[in-house]
Amino acid sequence: MKKIILSLAVVSFLWSCNSTQKAATAKNEVDVTIDLVNVKDDKVQVTIVTPTFTTETATFLIPKTVPGTYSEDDYGRYVENVKAFDAKGNALKIAKTDENTYVISEATKLAKITYLVNDTYDTESGAGFGEGDDVFSPAGTNINAGVNFMLNTHGFIGYFKGKEETQYKLTVTHPANLLGVSAMTDADASTTSDVFVMPKYANLVEMPIMYSKPDYTSFMVDDMEIIISVYSPTGKYTAEQITPNMETMMKAQKRFLGPINSTKKYAILLYLSDMAGKDAKGFGALEHPTSTTVVMPEMMGLEMLQEQLKDVVSHEFFHIVTPLTVHSNEIQYFDFNNPQMSEHLWMYEGVTEYFANLFQVNQGLIDEKQFFERMAGKIAQSRQMNDKMSFTKMSKNVLNAPYKDQYVNVYQKGALIAMCVDILIRENSNGKKGILNLMQDLATEYGTKKAFKDEELFGKITELTYPAVGEFLNKYVAGETPIPYEQFFAKMGVTEASIEIAGNPFLKDQTQPYITVDPNTKEIMILPEIELNAFFTTLGIKNNDKIIAINDTAYNLDNIYDMIMTSMNWKDGEAITVKIKRDGKEQTLKGKIVMPKEKQDGYQATDNTKKAVREAWLRG
Repeated sequence: MKKIILSLAVVSFLWSCNSTQKAATAKNEVDVTIDLVNVKDDKVQVTIVTPTFTTETATFLIPKTVPGTYSEDDYGRYVENVKAFDAKGNALKIAKTDENTYVISEATKLAKITYLVNDTYDTESGAGFGEGDDVFSPAGTNINAGVNFMLNTHGFIGYFKGKEETQYKLTVTHPANLLGVSAMTDADASTTSDVFVMPKYANLVEMPIMYSKPDYTSFMVDDMEIIISVYSPTGKYTAEQITPNMETMMKAQKRFLGPINSTKKYAILLYLSDMAGKDAKGFGALEHPTSTTVVMPEMMGLEMLQEQLKDVVSHEFFHIVTPLTVHSNEIQYFDFNNPQMSEHLWMYEGVTEYFANLFQVNQGLIDEKQFFERMAGKIAQSRQMNDKMSFTKMSKNVLNAPYKDQYVNVYQKGALIAMCVDILIRENSNGKKGILNLMQDLATEYGTKKAFKDEELFGKITELTYPAVGEFLNKYVAGETPIPYEQFFAKMGVTEASIEIAGNPFLKDQTQPYITVDPNTKEIMILPEIELNAFFTTLGIKNNDKIIAINDTAYNLDNIYDMIMTSMNWKDGEAITVKIKRDGKEQTLKGKIVMPKEKQDGYQATDNTKKAVREAWLRG
């Protein structure tokens, strides 16, 4: 935007002209500056040169909720000392009306707003995703002066009511030793300043930036550039280590997806937490149209880290299909402070999670047995939730009790809903089509700029597929009838079976602990009346024993999570030394690790008369 300095005489002339001429002098851009150089008390200053207002008051908002989180996080609680000024630097009256809202008086004089931002990582309690007041780390912010800044831009930048469609220009000043990686294009060649221009607020807040010591790689997937930036506090991991597996995975995803493609540049920002007192504790990822922010514990072994990244990043990347391409009006016109939620989380999260598993068997990254194990696990976990709750009703009301407590089921039952739809389409098309074809048809019908009405989606899907699919959606997704999964598996020649899966030494069925903590001493204690698994019995560890150290690392309440995470890297046959306390006396036990095995209900292919349609389902 070209800026013109007018003489006083010309200004007087323009004031006497019509409103069209007056509009020519109006500033129609929001200029934001984030200062990452002069960080004080772990707070960052944000300055906004405002657009022109013709009203007496202006409302400035910090987001309450952002797309993809499905929770009310109130980012305004991390903002303080908000001030408003006119062009001469005089303070204007500003009133805070709620956690996220400020009303500015004499708005026709408004020229600038300043405020300070605290980061969310410093306040995380580790309560877990969906619990407590924590912001989910991949949707959060980090301020570590001179070392790392995680700029999920919705945590730093607000918007003005009525000016949501106004162009944003973002300038970030930063130390020369830190590089900002983003899917945006930097319009400034300086080594200490980055400039980004976005057409409106909703576009800007979908563009996270991570500043850290340069450690990134890039590669092409067809005509799409993938950028991977890694922050590892101790330098344990590098982008170069992460990239080969990610490249293999993302090329496989693109082969699976086929023609669906909504971006030419995609950034993966990986933040590895050191698990210290003031650091990120919510692990996972958050999707954006052209980016994924990922948070994982640095202490995780490389093999496990790669496996976790394969699952979570593939999930987020598949969001380019839905909701980023196929979505409802509630998504298209998202209200950051009064969100209206869509009925179709079964599609936005469920289809996405299903694709993140299906593509792996489709592309040979996992085998058929592993795929069935994953689906069986999702069935078991979904049945621990309210299996009779209408999924569309839960989705529409996901921000409120009792529905918000059921949100995590979108990754379990949501994926299973998608699987059943896939099976029905395969059955009715004799294996020629599946749910990917449906999503491709929906992408053609709608696309990134055209939204559907919530209440019309089931009808459109039925029109594009078969009556049986519409009947399923109305009965099992909108309705309250639990899904008889065995009937759907049977259509593909798959039957129920008892299977054996790998367990965790300290968690029975991945959820029930074998251990507790003595509140008086913080010591980790084996539960007194639980039947112990092979890991404990092989080493001679007994009920009521206290674990003092493992392989010379001391453990107690303060780092019990570290112990569990470390155990996820153990292998059968590895040497291990465990220091325990039994009846008040310490002793050291040495031996070999025996990882426990667990039995669970599962599925396996048995009917070869349906092999052709099953092969089309899993590998077509």
